[in-house]
Amino acid sequence: MNRERENHVRKKITVRTFCALFLAFCFSVEAQQPNKVPTIGLLSSTGAPKAPGAQDEAFRRGLRDLGYVEGKNVVVESRYLAAEPNRAPAFVAELVRLKVDVLVVGALPAIRAAKQATKTIPIVMVTVQDPVAIGLIDSLARPGGNITGLTRLTRELSGKRLQLLTEVVPTTSRVGVLWDAKGESATIGFKEYEAAARSLKIPLQALGLQPPNPDLNETFQTASKKSVNALVTIMTPPVLRYQKPIVELAIKHQLPSIWERSEFVEAGGLVSYAASDDDVWRRAAYYADKILKGTKPADLPVEQPTKFEFIINLKAAKQIDLTIPPNVLARADKVIR
Repeated sequence: MNRERENHVRKKITVRTFCALFLAFCFSVEAQQPNKVPTIGLLSSTGAPKAPGAQDEAFRRGLRDLGYVEGKNVVVESRYLAAEPNRAPAFVAELVRLKVDVLVVGALPAIRAAKQATKTIPIVMVTVQDPVAIGLIDSLARPGGNITGLTRLTRELSGKRLQLLTEVVPTTSRVGVLWDAKGESATIGFKEYEAAARSLKIPLQALGLQPPNPDLNETFQTASKKSVNALVTIMTPPVLRYQKPIVELAIKHQLPSIWERSEFVEAGGLVSYAASDDDVWRRAAYYADKILKGTKPADLPVEQPTKFEFIINLKAAKQIDLTIPPNVLARADKVIR
């Protein structure tokens, strides 16, 4: 009887010892597992895989400012819409399949595709539209759902741009609006310019492009035939793709131009008035950081810029034999000489 009891006690000790050793092993293995490195899916409206572009670079710089080191404590998977604007849904699907921790998305088609593709992955948008008016979020203060981010107020500045254009070129009589005639975002933008032009009593001429291979030469010839003597361009991925030839043709046709992004002026355009694209995309990194640290998108108000830059390129003015009025030049935030 005593022997049976001893054997029973021995078995219990053996089982307990095994369980203790097993648990210790599990904890040891878990302790040795490296922390999961979060992945951010970035879908910008500019750049390409071999030339990431200003938006991608600004966002990554924003991450570095917050202490992130790519490959060490964050991974960024980038996709680019400028070269392939129609692939927004496919790019979003790729990033969702990668199970990214946050989606950072520019351009309206990509934002809509992201909203449709996932209700669980947090989305940081960078949009030129009023995101409430077009149904992306419930309100700026309480966006709701899994979307938050920033609006550049590009559309709200349409009237200001037309006004500035008439101050830069007092002889403005008809403004051509260059836009992607098939795009939702550009269509909204064109309507904003139409409303502003009516208020300012400025005649507009629609210069619609037909992606994916618009005939830019024919578009500018149409502008000449319609007596267009100034130009505004609505920035969407199909248009961004043709930055250089559009700028060159505007100069060739002696057309003063105002742009919705500063990089067009840096590339040879005449003037721009907009929120700093660099600041906005660096700020998008702040939103991604807050979400990675546990904040829900619904609890992050959508941010609007408070600073806008008026940039003048005097080199471009010289190329088209234009003298900028001194009082206008004095108001510029930046002058390219």
